[in-house]
Amino acid sequence: MQAIRTIQSYHAHIYFETPQQRATAERIRQEIAQRFSVLLGRWHDEPVGPHALPMYQVAFMPDEFVRLAPWLMLNRSGLTVLLHPNTGHPKADHTAHAVWMGEKLEIRNLHRLPESEGPEPEYIPNTCPTVAS
Repeated sequence: MQAIRTIQSYHAHIYFETPQQRATAERIRQEIAQRFSVLLGRWHDEPVGPHALPMYQVAFMPDEFVRLAPWLMLNRSGLTVLLHPNTGHPKADHTAHAVWMGEKLEIRNLHRLPESEGPEPEYIPNTCPTVAS
């Protein structure tokens, strides 16, 4: 059994394929920025690393999970979202520990994800919430 305290942070990956889906992803990104204290990652308009589709990452601390995860469930507008903890075990975090909203996508290059790694860096949010979630 692993203790919940092993979760250092979370990532939500918001995926898109078509220009219409990218526009939806942009709207969701703006809504997240207005509502949650998170670190919004850069846009990846091509698949990168283990991700099979273009996407952007939302990094957040455990105290935001209780608000952000349900919000994504209700407001992902049909986009696929991968939500995973960061426990220091990237391979397990992207597979066994992952939660998919929408279509479950292939994790590419799984053999390149390390079994374990050092602690995640502490996130400094780059959003300033102004709207209640």
